[in-house]
Amino acid sequence: MNGTFAEKILVKYSGEKEVVPGQIVTVKPDHLLTHDNTAPIIQKITSELDKYGIFSKSLPIIALDHVIPAASEKIANNHKIIREFVKKHKIKHFFDVGFGICHQIMLERGLARPGKIILGSDSHTCSYGAVGAFSSGIDRTEAAALMLTGETWLKVPLSIKMILNGELQPVVSAKDLILHIIGDVSASGANYCSVEFHGDINQFSVDDRFTIANMGVEMGAKNAFFPTDNVTEKYLKSIGVSKSQYHPVNADKGAIYYKELEYDLSKIEPVVAMPHSVDNVKKITEVEGVEIQQFLIGTCTNGRLSDFKVAAEILRDKKIQPNVRLLILPSSRQVYIGTLKKGFIEIFIKAGGIILPPGCGPCLGAHQGVLAPQERCLSTSNRNFKGRMGCKDAEIYLASPATVAASAIYGKITDPRKEV
Repeated sequence: MNGTFAEKILVKYSGEKEVVPGQIVTVKPDHLLTHDNTAPIIQKITSELDKYGIFSKSLPIIALDHVIPAASEKIANNHKIIREFVKKHKIKHFFDVGFGICHQIMLERGLARPGKIILGSDSHTCSYGAVGAFSSGIDRTEAAALMLTGETWLKVPLSIKMILNGELQPVVSAKDLILHIIGDVSASGANYCSVEFHGDINQFSVDDRFTIANMGVEMGAKNAFFPTDNVTEKYLKSIGVSKSQYHPVNADKGAIYYKELEYDLSKIEPVVAMPHSVDNVKKITEVEGVEIQQFLIGTCTNGRLSDFKVAAEILRDKKIQPNVRLLILPSSRQVYIGTLKKGFIEIFIKAGGIILPPGCGPCLGAHQGVLAPQERCLSTSNRNFKGRMGCKDAEIYLASPATVAASAIYGKITDPRKEV
């Protein structure tokens, strides 16, 4: 039987001879990712943990990233509970405040690899399809049970094949592409589907693939996947992961898909997702001139060195409008160090930017960038629904690092092609 990526990897992990979409299978994933929500997860199973302990000290990967440094006594106490849990159960993979956003850590530390199954109590766990993993978000109750038993159930998803043809034009980025796709299929167009990207994908770096896979959930996808190729292998080698340390799973050529969609990359333009839905996508030429009070470059979607390189090239020797804020949010300590070495941080500060610690704060409206009523933010993050940045009466617009950087100079949405 010729299988899609999801079908083949779930056959491998379930022990079944074959699987079909809709079938329920039991799997033992390689890792369970949790973050600040580890505290409420383990509090669900306090007595069971005391009696049985955890399934494996190498199964959990815990990163404190959502509200860092702690913004309240309650958050500080949750972090304390997590640290005590990690110490008591000798958790192998723990990243305290300052290491960075959990998804970036998974990638740069080589914890996400081709052919693995990784589940996490965060919806953007789907990001690791960038390096050929089956990765997906689960809820806290499932995470609690998985921590105790080491196994959980999954429904075999339908698979959608997205064929990317041609090349992107200069300045147009992977963020523009994925926003265009979500605008095309809708925020629910891939509900509980495995989305595979094929075609002319060699032009996309792992950073690009991460941005695209990260936003798979914004069209409802269970996971988003790029086949393992020379780009994947080169990246993994660069971080010290040899080919002998992973076993890729790719779809068969004769696999049958629920749906196939093709996109001509040469026709993609810079776009903006308008409030209050990620699929409310407009060409930038349709929305130029909208005044913005806050700009955010970073987060797990676009907070890598390559993103800051693009922004720095636009902002070099320029100043942002004096009546706006520009927030710079590296996705990890490693990225932060890289931006320092490259001189990007100096460029951002001289332009009027504010550097934030590697974490999630402003993206989810926790702290360090909460909006006021009637304010607008143009962000490289992944969500823009009401209240996402802490205020239900504010508006969030989503765009690429190039678009956000160019727009910050003028204090309004600006076509980045004018600045390069």
